[in-house]
Amino acid sequence: MKNIFVIGIAGGTGSGKTTVVNQIINELPADEVCVISQDSYYCKTDNLTYEERTKINFDHPRAIDFDLLVEHLKQLKNKQIIEQPIYSFVAHNRTKDSIKTHPRKVIIVEGILIFNSKELRDLCDIKVFVHADADERLIRRVRRDIKERGRDIDEVLSRYQHTLKPMHQQFIEPTKNFADIIIPGGGHNKVAIDIVRTVINDRL
Repeated sequence: MKNIFVIGIAGGTGSGKTTVVNQIINELPADEVCVISQDSYYCKTDNLTYEERTKINFDHPRAIDFDLLVEHLKQLKNKQIIEQPIYSFVAHNRTKDSIKTHPRKVIIVEGILIFNSKELRDLCDIKVFVHADADERLIRRVRRDIKERGRDIDEVLSRYQHTLKPMHQQFIEPTKNFADIIIPGGGHNKVAIDIVRTVINDRL
């Protein structure tokens, strides 16, 4: 395996990051790409009660175990296998399981807060920010949290108003300035995604 190429993909909740990631993955052979998700690296909360865990602000950089994320990314770049944690959004804690993740030619690191860590940014060969309008992001977030995470509509809207929106303005939107490529219009911007693909293919 030649040098490993690391792509960081950030953007607000519901901006279409997953769609962009999937479109990039679909263009590459399965054995040439792996994904590291920031969502796997929320800090352990074994010391908290369930009630206390539900009050965690998951949209603040403090909620992320950046030390472990950076360490794992460095290990992958050094062609070592890692055990990527699995986080449960139902229990608000890491599970006992992990995913064996092998180093690949292309490593995609994705998450809303990843550009808040300078060390993590410096490990990325290309940084992509996926931008979508606030109302688009809210609609997607509502759908996802109700369908996949068992939340009710009042809980989702309250969290959006009191946590997501202010955290987005404080910690996510400003990191757009670190991006090499900004993809407006979320995962539906074929031209911008094609540019990212071209960059990857040139490097490979």
